[in-house]
Amino acid sequence: MKKKLLFVFFIFCCLISFSQEIDSLYIARVDSLLSFRPKSYDQIDRLLKPHNKDSIYLRYLFDRFAKANYPSGESYAYNMMGIHCRNTTQYPKAIALHKQAIEKAIEADNIELRVVGLNMLGVVFRRKDAIRTALDYHHEALTLAENINPPTKSIKQSIAVSLNSMGNIYLTLKQFDLAIQKFSRSAIIETDVNNRLGLAINHQNIGYAKESIGNLDEALKDYRMSLAFNEAINSMIGKVICYNSIGRVYVKQKKYQQAIDIITPILENAKDLRDKFHLTRVYNNLGRAHIGVNDFKKARFYLLHALSTAKEHNFMSSIEDAYNHLSLLSENENDFKQALFYHKKAQEYNDKISNDKNFQYVTDLLIKYDTEKINNQLKVLEKENEIVKLKLRRDRTIWLISSIILMLLILLVYILYRQRLLNNEKKILTLEQDMLRSQMNPHFIFNSLNSIKQYIISKEQKNAVYYLNKFAKLIRKILEASRVKEVSLAEELETIDLYMSIENIRFSNEIDFQVQVKDQIELEAIKIPSMILQPFLENALWHGLSSKKGEKKITLEINRDKKDFVTIIITDNGIGRRAAQRIRRNKTIKRKSIGVEITKTRLANFVKNFEHTFTLQFKDLKDKTNQASGTQVILQIPLKH
Repeated sequence: MKKKLLFVFFIFCCLISFSQEIDSLYIARVDSLLSFRPKSYDQIDRLLKPHNKDSIYLRYLFDRFAKANYPSGESYAYNMMGIHCRNTTQYPKAIALHKQAIEKAIEADNIELRVVGLNMLGVVFRRKDAIRTALDYHHEALTLAENINPPTKSIKQSIAVSLNSMGNIYLTLKQFDLAIQKFSRSAIIETDVNNRLGLAINHQNIGYAKESIGNLDEALKDYRMSLAFNEAINSMIGKVICYNSIGRVYVKQKKYQQAIDIITPILENAKDLRDKFHLTRVYNNLGRAHIGVNDFKKARFYLLHALSTAKEHNFMSSIEDAYNHLSLLSENENDFKQALFYHKKAQEYNDKISNDKNFQYVTDLLIKYDTEKINNQLKVLEKENEIVKLKLRRDRTIWLISSIILMLLILLVYILYRQRLLNNEKKILTLEQDMLRSQMNPHFIFNSLNSIKQYIISKEQKNAVYYLNKFAKLIRKILEASRVKEVSLAEELETIDLYMSIENIRFSNEIDFQVQVKDQIELEAIKIPSMILQPFLENALWHGLSSKKGEKKITLEINRDKKDFVTIIITDNGIGRRAAQRIRRNKTIKRKSIGVEITKTRLANFVKNFEHTFTLQFKDLKDKTNQASGTQVILQIPLKH
């Protein structure tokens, strides 16, 4: 059966003229679709809509999408061709094509296009007055569409189509209140998605329902609103339907001539429509209006055309209307026997369309639909509840694990921090011990005391007492400084003065030691590590001046030429670093000097939390003949705010 339908479709396509060429822009759009392969109906329709009523372009789509194995595109093409066949009253072909569209949508796992296919099948069966089948398809489409959350624009429009189609079925079954409810819900959705065609259709249908319950003035308002939308979008089929409906209301209001005047101009337009369903209704209404003005000849002409066209395409509701109007015409012509015949025929078709079983079926379907909807909502709520429970359980577990990990991390960070503090403290203590050992060098103490002893032996008691007091003060200051991390610059200079006085004894007081301080510097406010200058002075004495003949001079200059720094410059006029290194290399006993390196480490530890760091620079001084004339140490220490 499937192969036969495909063969019929192939023959149909072959009969179409191929003189029209596919324009390059359309080909580019198809290529774009095949590149991205969207599954959304809106995305596909947006590109292909300008030509989705042209069979040549639709056949091109079939070929391209089939070769590219793009089932969503094939489903769209099948639906568009199905609509084309429906609008040309080729219902069997339309049904076959829409079923193919549904199969392709299932293959692509595309619910949107499946819903579109189901709705289009429902519309075709409604045109054929197959009420149960139409309702089944629309109900299935509506159930699928309402379970998609959040709904896309296409899904919203599909829901609107389902509601509109179900409303039309209720119209057929004369359940007008239910029909108005469906149309009104559909119109709300169409307003939301700004679909003027959908609004035109829904207002037309609401007008028909109101007309059917006798509310003719309200019906006219809805028909005219629908006409305004159709004129805005320039829909010929929509204008034909609206003018025909307004004319039918005029007939019911017994304004027969007005009905003829408004319907007659659209007859030719109705004939041009491929969908002959609306032509049968125009014929029926013109026939009824001419009965009203007693023009029985024209009335019969139009009614017989309505009947033959409706029978040709099996429009059962139009056949019923034609027989009813022919019965009325025969009655007006006093041919009561023929009137009875037509009346029985009309009743026969009415029974086929809407019998008690159909009414019961609709009632059962409504109950089934509401029950399914409630069950689906309950299932969704149960799933959501279970998801919430799982999320809460998962969140609780994650929170507990995270808390434990966080506590462990905090503990680990604390341990590492404490370890670092302990290491720093240990390092500082080690440095202080090294510095103390450096400053209280046994050679220095022995030599100092030995020099004082010489004063005693020489009976220079005043000098002996003077320097012994200085030595005692120096030892006391060194011991006091070992207990603190920083001292004022004033205290440091006092200690250095004592140190230089003791050391100068051994040089027979030949060293000229001078301290130069800029007036604006507050020595008490500036903090530095204790005994930080002693290693540099020791180097100047024993490496720079000890081997020098003649004048021996050391200058210690303090200034603040930079805003956040204190600069200490120690200058000696010794033999220079290069000559001192040569002398050290030639000595049999080599003493390792570690004082400067310890000082650098102490300074680095002192300024580690400061904004700036310290700098230490050694300069070799030269005289006019480019001979070494001493060494200069430039130490810049950042100020502690």
